[in-house]
Amino acid sequence: MPVITVTYSKLLVQRLGEPKGKISINNNVTIKEITKSEIALGTYKQNALRFQFEFTTKYEPDYAEILLAGDLIYLVGPTESVDAIIKDWKKDKSTPKDITTEVVNNILTRCNIQALILSREMNLPSPIPLPKMQNKS
Repeated sequence: MPVITVTYSKLLVQRLGEPKGKISINNNVTIKEITKSEIALGTYKQNALRFQFEFTTKYEPDYAEILLAGDLIYLVGPTESVDAIIKDWKKDKSTPKDITTEVVNNILTRCNIQALILSREMNLPSPIPLPKMQNKS
């Protein structure tokens, strides 16, 4: 089923010090919580899942960091039970693989673009590898 929306509740980018030697850049997505949400489609209401997430980019050693936090609303299909998914999440922090894949890929797409914009504004190296032209000898 589709992802309805991604909204940010926190956008943080900060320098922690001066760059020292080779800088490594690590990105990570963490699902913090999953809760039930109700989407109104006209007069019809449909259950959905609200994924609270954090996306972090760390420039090591202790150079800078980017933190993006927010919510993703995922519309659940007719064969899936919102309550069962939340129960499994509370029990062992897992969701069905197809839902996890779609949610995390959507978060990565949105957050990588936002992190790229924020890194440019702070004159930090790009958090994702960008294509470059190379000369062939």
